[in-house]
Amino acid sequence: MEQIPHGSSDDPNPLRRLTLEQLRRRTSVKWREHPDDVLPLWVAEMDVPLAEPVARALTEAVAIGDTGYPAGTAYPEALAAFASERWGWDGIAVDRTRLVPDVMLGIVEVLKLITAPGDAVVVNCPVYNPFYLFVSHMERRVVEAPLDDRARIDHAALEEAFRRAVAGGRRAAYLLCSPHNPTGTVHTAAELAAVAELAARYGVRVVADEIHAPLVSRSARFVPYLSVPGAGSGFSLMSASKAWNLAGLKAALAVAGPDAADDLAAMPPEVGHGPSHLGVIAHTAALRDGGEWLDAVLDGIDDNRELLVDLLATHLPSVRHLPGEGTYLAWLDCRALGVGDDPAAHFLDRARVALHPGPPFGTGGAGHARLNLATSPEVLTEAVRRMAGAV
Repeated sequence: MEQIPHGSSDDPNPLRRLTLEQLRRRTSVKWREHPDDVLPLWVAEMDVPLAEPVARALTEAVAIGDTGYPAGTAYPEALAAFASERWGWDGIAVDRTRLVPDVMLGIVEVLKLITAPGDAVVVNCPVYNPFYLFVSHMERRVVEAPLDDRARIDHAALEEAFRRAVAGGRRAAYLLCSPHNPTGTVHTAAELAAVAELAARYGVRVVADEIHAPLVSRSARFVPYLSVPGAGSGFSLMSASKAWNLAGLKAALAVAGPDAADDLAAMPPEVGHGPSHLGVIAHTAALRDGGEWLDAVLDGIDDNRELLVDLLATHLPSVRHLPGEGTYLAWLDCRALGVGDDPAAHFLDRARVALHPGPPFGTGGAGHARLNLATSPEVLTEAVRRMAGAV
């Protein structure tokens, strides 16, 4: 496996610039959870070097000892400029943002503002498994609204979930994953407008996890939830974390729609003490100056999406896969393989390939596994070949 031919510092594809030997020097969870004979395609970390503008900003900060507490509005200003340029949306007002430690902790703080213990939070399953963990830990009830068979929002199921969530006059929230993790679904403007109309009808507050927003295929279009008609009472949580591989540099932003500004203003100021100053510097640099690097990554991910389709057709034709247009994740339906509810366990044991187990993603997760496409084409090819040899 060490002979997999990739790793060139001048390759235009950042996913091909690092060798396995270089990647294994990392001490993050992706590279420390499993032994070296395992190909790790599970957790959402990318096999890329740090974007040069981010590395430069951090190096300059360290050189002058700029390692104190975060201050100022450079981060939301950079996000507003990025949203305008990339998505044609000028709806981010700096005074309707709050700095939070990361997207999930920001979601928790927003849910505290608009719900109480015992209230319901609606999710579209299968969905990012920390939604279940964090919501349950804060003593809210999870109400599932399953996606349809095309991995899109099922509005009839969503309406039924909203009806159950607000039964008895209780408050409720809808935790929208956009783009959707694990399927990679990119919601359309019409779908999101229908969500806003439904939420207004039932009095449900929408909280959109848009951490993967910059990671949308070059042939697709990301639509911010707060940009659609009727979404003014909603919230968005955004970050450069996923798109620039900055999970270890904690910083995110909670963004309120115009009708939710007073709610966000009630967020306790101590929430803003959790983000890292270096994190704020890194995320600001990524959004402001990292566009060229991001485009190269998006091209590499698009190539890997196509490659995975070909690899599965050739080596694992029984695996059902609907390629998504967003994230760098692929949702694999392995039920026809007969390897049980947790195919990831089977592939780890028999193929030495680590995927994310499907069952924790909720209803619809059994028999599935999530694969991380943000690696080199060579590693992806080797992983699928190994998986094929294990069934």
